[in-house]
Amino acid sequence: MADEGVTELLAAWRAGDGEAAGRLMPLVYDELRRIARRRLAGPDQTLQTTALVHEAYLKLAGHTRLAVQDRHHFFALAAKAMRQLVVDHARRRAAEKRGGDVRVVALDDLQIPVDDRADEMLALDEALERLSRLDETLSRIVELRFFAGLSVEETADTLDCSARTVKREWRKARAFLHHELASRLPR
Repeated sequence: MADEGVTELLAAWRAGDGEAAGRLMPLVYDELRRIARRRLAGPDQTLQTTALVHEAYLKLAGHTRLAVQDRHHFFALAAKAMRQLVVDHARRRAAEKRGGDVRVVALDDLQIPVDDRADEMLALDEALERLSRLDETLSRIVELRFFAGLSVEETADTLDCSARTVKREWRKARAFLHHELASRLPR
């Protein structure tokens, strides 16, 4: 992917060029599909990768003057949009099912079959909201690493900090979320 082309289109979009969003899609589509595919791994899926990518992109494109600084920031916003869409889907599925066998979410397992684990996704979202109120940076690191699938280095670039800091904060965030989820989800 040509980072320069993405950055130029993001600047044009930010400046009010409505057509820039349409020209951006071909440049970022494969990366968005990769992120979505990681989020939606699992055999029993009703939320499809393509649908998630398109919905997330439409959600972002709906903001005519999206203040995106660069490629990393764009993918962070896309990850947040995907998180919101996946959580909304999980809420709908949980409302349909109500019950079932619930397992604890392992944050090192970067794949969430949403249909089978709707309650877990909702619990994770609630725990992330609590984490965000305590420490916004920890919450952003989880979004970037878990939902966007960014590496430690890419997360560090996006947050303008060191990889060592990201690793340390990632451990803190995982410990917090593990504690929160373990107290809420049956084993």
